[in-house]
Amino acid sequence: MKVVLQRVSSASVTIEGKLNGKIGQGFMLLVGAQDSDGPEEINYLVHKISKLRVFSDDAGKMNLSIEDIGGEILSVSQFTLYADTKKGNRPSFIGAGDPKHAEACYQQFNTALRALDIPVETGEFGADMQVSLVNDGPVTIIFDTDHK
Repeated sequence: MKVVLQRVSSASVTIEGKLNGKIGQGFMLLVGAQDSDGPEEINYLVHKISKLRVFSDDAGKMNLSIEDIGGEILSVSQFTLYADTKKGNRPSFIGAGDPKHAEACYQQFNTALRALDIPVETGEFGADMQVSLVNDGPVTIIFDTDHK
């Protein structure tokens, strides 16, 4: 699985002109899965993301986790994280997971985050979405379970 994490002061996702999810301070996550992904990758990412210390403490150091600050997550599925741009100018998405499998991984990932009492808003798997965010920092971190 691949996840692009952005620390945000706010984020939202709109589908067909309707607000689907909105958060305040926390993480905006773009989430992609491939066919070889399963519970091991999901558990790894949930642990890393929930414990990631990138929020400022009283001394101004990035020392607090999303759990520590009571933050929220906006999770949006994004198969284009598996774009292969090695040949030509049109990306290939052959590395992205089968949609049924990828959706199951995405849903399990969000469920596991919610099980930690982290509020999670989502987009809609496979939908054409418009995402807005205010990147705080900016802080952007990429997770790839193939390179853990």
